[in-house]
Amino acid sequence: MTEELSEATIRFYRHALKILADADVPALVGGAYAFARYTGIERHTKDFDVFIRSGDFEKAADAFRASGYDAELTFSHWLGKAFHGDDFVDLIFSAGNGVARVDDLWFQYAVEETVFGVPVKLIPPEEMIWSKGLIMERERFDGADVLHVMRALGPQLDWRRLIDRFGRHWRALFAHVVLFGYVYPSERSRIPAAVLDELGARLRAETAKGDAEERVCFGTIISRQQYLMDVDEWGYLDGRLSPIGNMSEEEIAHWTAGIAQDGSPK
Repeated sequence: MTEELSEATIRFYRHALKILADADVPALVGGAYAFARYTGIERHTKDFDVFIRSGDFEKAADAFRASGYDAELTFSHWLGKAFHGDDFVDLIFSAGNGVARVDDLWFQYAVEETVFGVPVKLIPPEEMIWSKGLIMERERFDGADVLHVMRALGPQLDWRRLIDRFGRHWRALFAHVVLFGYVYPSERSRIPAAVLDELGARLRAETAKGDAEERVCFGTIISRQQYLMDVDEWGYLDGRLSPIGNMSEEEIAHWTAGIAQDGSPK
């Protein structure tokens, strides 16, 4: 995957990994490099996604600055960056919707790999599905990535942890699981029957209860843009907003303003 990158870019990425290691900042590699390991699908991209705990961001940023690079906290609830000219490293500690936050389990279940000739640990496939499974933007839908990971690793996945990770958002996971059987009819058995049974039972039980009392829209979790009318004009509670979600009003406003800049969350 490195043939599309310049030697200068690769040197920067290697140095970035060394900076984090020397600063004693635990870090995991994600993005295209983890995706290629799990699915065999290689993408030629200049993005280099490194996952850290939120509490380690300032330490990481100081280490990059001490090494002569610029660093910024781009969005306080999930993302910072370290720069070297046109190259940069994304320092990620959550998904943009505030749900898939990096915690100890990411590191406990990390997978050893070598990237740019450097021994690293990759984000676990379950956490990759968790974060990607809640991205359903108009301009970016990560459902194919989710299904490709499930196709490659279905029987080996820790489905108990994965279901628990999705938590109250389990319907989104169920949607992907159902879609998997449509996309890969000859591979349906790669999703354990127990998973379908559990999620199906949850659906039946929840349906039997009828409508929820709380008038909340969780659409903002899967798309920061397409459900703004629901919360801004139609009176739904924003599923991202604390205490329902993990974001503050200020973080949501900043994240929404970012649509005009790039329009594509992680």
